[in-house]
Formats: sequence, structure tokens, C-alpha cells
Amino acid sequence: MTYCVGMKLDDGLVLMSDTRTNSGVDNISVFRKMFTWQVPGERIITLMTAGNLATTQAVISQLEERTKAPDERDNILLKTPTMFQVATEIGNLMRDIISGRQDANGAKGRGRFTASIIVAGQIRGMEPRLFMVYPEGNFIEASHDTPFFQIGETKYGRPIIIRGYDSTMSLEDAAKLTMVSFDSTLKANLSVGLPLDLQVIKRDTFEASHEHRITHEDPYFQAISSSWGDALKNAFHSLPDYSFYHPKD
Repeated sequence: MTYCVGMKLDDGLVLMSDTRTNSGVDNISVFRKMFTWQVPGERIITLMTAGNLATTQAVISQLEERTKAPDERDNILLKTPTMFQVATEIGNLMRDIISGRQDANGAKGRGRFTASIIVAGQIRGMEPRLFMVYPEGNFIEASHDTPFFQIGETKYGRPIIIRGYDSTMSLEDAAKLTMVSFDSTLKANLSVGLPLDLQVIKRDTFEASHEHRITHEDPYFQAISSSWGDALKNAFHSLPDYSFYHPKD
């Protein structure tokens, strides 16, 4: 399983993904799920992937044209003029890969090769943009009403973001909020695991303003986890007491 979050704010974009893949409880591996391409001063594009690992790796490989010799490669992400067209190209590619693999495997392949992708970035002269691409190749864009996307194991971390998100919050606070969301997910589901990859893209910089891999030994993440647990307990005990016995009117 996977958990990835992409968040759009007034100041830019905050992205985080886990790195755990598993095929049963005794076959757990670490694979990077965040991929970035950039042209200094002109654009930065980051993808986060969830779903069938072979499918998502095929998408990344074909985007980078790894089947060609290095001097013959022509990454479409570095030349497509808008983020909307970037999302369209990725959606079309993923749809074709999934369709081809499902057809090749017949009835047994239905539903086995699906994947979803969060696409984030900014191209000079345009706003930072955030998209979620579905297995069918279609996609939606983040808006005022839907300012963040999650893929993978979303249900445990979603309430945290819904309650804490504010488009005007600093990128640092957004990163902290995302860590709390991931901590809640890690506590509830063993199929999501450390290390985590964090990336911050500040508006109009066209580069990763901050990148960090969070491991088991990360002191800040340990402090976030411990402090959040204590804060929840304190909040719970501060609520009005409930009694099974109520005075009669």
C-alpha cells in the first residue's frame, strides 16, 4: 500500500510520499514513489505514484524514454508548454499501459494493474498547479474547494488535513500538518511505512525549495509523533465528562 499527499497553498506546493511496497506481510520493500524533473529557472514537475508498482515504473520509464539510448531521449515533461498538457500526456500514457497489460492478461488481469498519480509543479509564466490522474487517464485539478489530493491509503490521514488546512498557512506549517497526517496513517496501517520523502516547491522558484527524507531516526518526526499523541490525550481529557447517570428533571 501507499500514502501520498499533494497540497496546494498560496505560497506554493507541499508534497510527501511513503516508500513502502508489499506483497504480503513477509515481502516488504522500499521503493521511491516521488519523481522530479526540472529546468532551472523555467519549470519543475513532480510525480507521486500509487498502485501497481510495475505499472507506475513503466509510466516513469516511458516518460524518461529509458528504452532509448541516453543521447536520443527527449523527455516530454521538459517540453510540454502547460501543466494541463503535462497531466494530459501522463494520463494518456498511463491509460495505454494499464489497458495493454489488462488485455494481455485477459480476465485475470482486470483490476490488477491499476495506478494513480499526483502531478504537481509550475512552469514559468503560470501558476503552480496540482492534478490527480486516475487509472482511466482522466484527471482533476486542485481548486479552492479541493486544495489537496491523496492517493493510496487515504482515510486515516484525511481528517487531520481537513481540520488543519488553510491556504494561507506557511509552507513550514503545511509540511508539519502533512507529517501529522502521515504519523496518523503509520500508526493505523502497517502497509504504509518509513522512510518518507518530503518536497516543498515555493511559488516562482522553479526548483525544490526543500527536500528531505524522513527515516526512523529523524528527531523532528519523532517529536511530532510523540507530541501529537500527547496533545490528543490532553484534548480528550479536557472534554466535558459523560455520565451514565443523569439527574431526573
